[in-house]
Amino acid sequence: MKDYLVVDGYNIIYAWPEFKKLRDSGLEHARSRLVAILANYAALTGHKVTVVFDAHQVKGLAERVALVDGVDVIYTRQGETADSLIERLVGDLSGRGMVYVATSDWAEQTIIFGRGAFRITPGELNDQVASARKAGEALCSQDVLTDGYLENRILEKVRAKLERWRRGKG
Repeated sequence: MKDYLVVDGYNIIYAWPEFKKLRDSGLEHARSRLVAILANYAALTGHKVTVVFDAHQVKGLAERVALVDGVDVIYTRQGETADSLIERLVGDLSGRGMVYVATSDWAEQTIIFGRGAFRITPGELNDQVASARKAGEALCSQDVLTDGYLENRILEKVRAKLERWRRGKG
């Protein structure tokens, strides 16, 4: 079974201190940065990540769904809040795997608990992202990644013969 993470986008943007400067200059860059962070997290953990942004106060907007670097990015339609969309998503995903919702909204937490999901606070998500990033960096810095190369598994005399042949001296 797959793990699903549903993120209340603006809730995280306003909760994480690293987004303060980005928020002050406009939310577009903050949204892009959050999606990039979540894409890395999804790649490192294997979780299916969906981030939801409120657009309920924008007139005439229909719900938009985009796949950005492996992350489902959803903007709610006019008149719909991120909370109501998240509740609907949790209902759809329950039974497919473990569902986690990242939000600090108390009312939202109560509802998602009732639908079988688990909540992650913005601080806990930040810690999980940092932990996954460190684990990924540790994995990439290991020297053993080259052990699987063919050149490291053949006999030295065969490698030397192939090298001479490659250089046209062989």
